[in-house]
Amino acid sequence: MKKIVFATNNTHKLREARALLGRQFEIVSLEELGFEGDIPETGTTLAENASQKAHFIYDRYGVDCFADDTGLEVDALGGAPGVYSARYAGEKATYDENVTKLLGELEGKQERSARFKTVVSLLLNSEEHLFEGMVEGQILPRRTGSDGFGYDPVFQPVGYQETFAQMNSELKNSISHRGMAMRKLVAFLKER
Repeated sequence: MKKIVFATNNTHKLREARALLGRQFEIVSLEELGFEGDIPETGTTLAENASQKAHFIYDRYGVDCFADDTGLEVDALGGAPGVYSARYAGEKATYDENVTKLLGELEGKQERSARFKTVVSLLLNSEEHLFEGMVEGQILPRRTGSDGFGYDPVFQPVGYQETFAQMNSELKNSISHRGMAMRKLVAFLKER
């Protein structure tokens, strides 16, 4: 089984990636790689951040790896929080603080359409490949559900009556932005 490093410190993302790719690849965490610390994220787009994170690990360890960046774009907020989704309420903000700020910004607004976008950067034999996934939905006025992470308790995808936080991981991974991008990654790796 081919080993590939996922350049993330986010245990929720790591668990999702292993669920999506685990049958075909051994996903190595940064901890298993021996890396401790933070990876810079100074890009102004999801693609720039994903690429920066993948290159950061590849340049230090010389191993095939991938990284992602995900953002929530809310139409009523001009696309915010976007690339700043993880730190919307501040540099060290918790998921709950970010959701609280988002709900505050949307209070009284009727327009609640939004989308999640993910970009995955894969560095394979020093060549970079990008994969994208997107899911449309809306932001609910209150948190619903206890699974998932981040904005999952307030994001309801189009065509579903439940939020990502109410869905089991199998359903969420089958329709999510990250799931789409990861399936493109897997398809590409299988062709190689």
